Amino acid sequence: MLYPELFGQLEKARWNMADDIPWADFDGSRLTDEQAHTIKMNAITEWSALPATEMFLRDNQHDSDFSAFMSIWFYEEQKHALVLMEYLRRFRPELCPTEEELHAVRFEFDPAPPLETLMLHFCGEVRLTQWYRCASEWHTEPVIKAIYKHLSQDEARHGGAYLKYMKKAIERFGNEARAAFAKIGLLMASSARSGKPLHPTNLHVNEALFPNDTVQSRLPDPEWLEDWLTRQIQFDEPWEARVVGGILRNLSNLFERPIETIQALNRYRKEVAASLKETHAVPKPAV
Repeated sequence: MLYPELFGQLEKARWNMADDIPWADFDGSRLTDEQAHTIKMNAITEWSALPATEMFLRDNQHDSDFSAFMSIWFYEEQKHALVLMEYLRRFRPELCPTEEELHAVRFEFDPAPPLETLMLHFCGEVRLTQWYRCASEWHTEPVIKAIYKHLSQDEARHGGAYLKYMKKAIERFGNEARAAFAKIGLLMASSARSGKPLHPTNLHVNEALFPNDTVQSRLPDPEWLEDWLTRQIQFDEPWEARVVGGILRNLSNLFERPIETIQALNRYRKEVAASLKETHAVPKPAV
């Protein structure tokens, strides 16, 4: 069971919103209205950990260890929303999200295969680590810079926790888990080719609600994410390369073989898929 170990590790690393955020260093002259608006959008996006947790608990009823870990992940992700809202409450109260705006991103996600969902969220944590690191560099106001640094470090730790559960899944399910992780890893590492940075919050998750079935589509400003990434924080090719590199490095360790390019990951995916197909092939009756 990983939950006791992860609880201890994350408990030691946890920051305190009252004592570890330098609220007294706020410099209003270095916060623009445009920057404050992006903080509101990120606060609401972080609130979507609520429906994500409901999805995880529903789809992982067979796994009490992982479900217990959700208590940590949910707490820390909701704290992300809370610290961003506290920043706005103190310094831009007119932009603090309303309860209705927060509730709009709580909707049901369709059931999905747990292994694929685990990998999807691992990649999401790798991406969000870099998004928040980039946001911290973009902002000019010292308090929000410090907040985004804390959030980035949290997301990196969450990615590490998901990786431990992925290793556990491989020990239990073998190539079935490898195939699921390689398939979703290839999708998430190929964001540049798809024309948009793939993240759990901008993927469609409820067929009956399409097209309003992504977290981003339910924000007050549904077009915000693309503008934030491209025009505002300028999450460009070097930043994207860090995301892809992080995914590939971790998969190399997970699969115990060097996977340095997307092409190498695709070859590995095909190899494992072929192995699974061969394993599950129905033997021909003897003549």
